[in-house]
Amino acid sequence: MSISFTMCGSPGSGNTETDSLQTKTDQPKERKIPADAWQAPDTATIPTGEQGEMIRYGKELLAHTSKYFGPKGTIGKISNGMNCQNCHLDAGGKLFGNNYASFISSYPKVSNRSGKLTVPSVRIAECFERSLAGKVPDTTGKEVQAMLAYMKWMGTGIKKGQKLFGNASEKLPYMDHAADPEQGKAVYISKCKVCHGNNGEGIQLADKSGYTYPPLWGDHSYNDGAGMYRISNLAGFVKNNMPFGATYLNPQLSDEEAWNVAAFINSQPRPHRDQQHDWANLDVKPIDAPFGPYADGYSEEQHKFGPFQPIVDAKRKKS
Repeated sequence: MSISFTMCGSPGSGNTETDSLQTKTDQPKERKIPADAWQAPDTATIPTGEQGEMIRYGKELLAHTSKYFGPKGTIGKISNGMNCQNCHLDAGGKLFGNNYASFISSYPKVSNRSGKLTVPSVRIAECFERSLAGKVPDTTGKEVQAMLAYMKWMGTGIKKGQKLFGNASEKLPYMDHAADPEQGKAVYISKCKVCHGNNGEGIQLADKSGYTYPPLWGDHSYNDGAGMYRISNLAGFVKNNMPFGATYLNPQLSDEEAWNVAAFINSQPRPHRDQQHDWANLDVKPIDAPFGPYADGYSEEQHKFGPFQPIVDAKRKKS
């Protein structure tokens, strides 16, 4: 199970901080991709000259972040060794792989998490702090500006507020019971450990400058403030991309297996981030945010693993 994922709240999507209300379905829906679904632009359309060089450099930085900012980074040693591409598959070009299609067009906007007006460079900074469990690079510097140039090119023609198919991770139907980490462990052992290791440590490159397959927990994985630490984000990502070769049209895990393995992975130790200033407005806090306080009386355990439908129903009644 080669999880090449992110974590931060998913910059590739227009809005992953709020919940789209999900309902449990007994029968799987037929999975189809609309004929007009977004596709990553052809690299042949990258312009020549300085603009094109920045776009290509941005793609390189996102695909091989650790080479430049990891523990042996050539520019700065400020991240955990993972790559942005581990969360944003195919350099942000894959459906249901947290792509960058609507990233630039969705900003500026008020972040539900911080309550502040946010611009794209701030979201990149948050990813470095959360998904890469590191420090923020200079957001005015060439590297971050190159990332933004690439993301802008990826979203060519996308308008603010435009609804896109598969631009984040799939929101799986909620189960009528809690996700089970122990059952998820069995899925991990049979489907995931071959790439990610017995202890979620991943497989390092020969020169130890980064990872062929990223760590899923431990000191070099995403911290507990990252978007992938929300079980719904991780479960939806896993469903459509893991094990290696899985796609939206040809998933290899059931919804329940995806929920359970996400619960197992996120029950393992990882770096902690102080989140006391997150979600000042509890009414917009995601229902699967794993740390309290909450605007309801449900436990932290239920907010982390479910069942989520009772929380959704209570939220509807309140509104």
